[in-house]
Amino acid sequence: MASVTGVYARAFADVVVGKKLDAAQLLEQLHDFEALLRSSEALRRVLENPSIPGDQKRSVVDAIMAKQGMSRQVRNFILVITEHRRLHLFPEILREVEQVVNERLGIAEAEVVSARELGDPERRLLEGEIARMTGKRVRARYEHDGSLLGGATVKVGSTIYDGSVKGQLARIREQLVESSL
Repeated sequence: MASVTGVYARAFADVVVGKKLDAAQLLEQLHDFEALLRSSEALRRVLENPSIPGDQKRSVVDAIMAKQGMSRQVRNFILVITEHRRLHLFPEILREVEQVVNERLGIAEAEVVSARELGDPERRLLEGEIARMTGKRVRARYEHDGSLLGGATVKVGSTIYDGSVKGQLARIREQLVESSL
């Protein structure tokens, strides 16, 4: 299914990048629609039901888009996915859309987990360092986890940078075990 999701993701990315649209805003709208799908089984059943005519599904989507204030591009994208009976793949398509759009715009998504809440100056400094390492602009999501004891871990793509005290202690423990053998 990766190739199917990729076709939709690349098509949407073409529109976003080609028309120089606000990618963050459109992605947020897609996430809002995904949350709506998750929370409403009735909506999912209506949009996935092949016996309901397409014009009725379009009316439902149009009503949602008007109420939520979503863009025409998001509306059209959702309708294409619905008409091609791919709505059940929407979460996977959305993840792939994010990856493709970010890649094309030179944005690195970073997940930062720190031992404590980071202030704005610390966040800017950390994002600057990530940008220097990746050569891309950074969009970071922050969480805190007191079990790290200090420092932070940063995940960019499949690469994890562990600067936590917990991680350092684990590396020291491994070195001690190896040297005692």
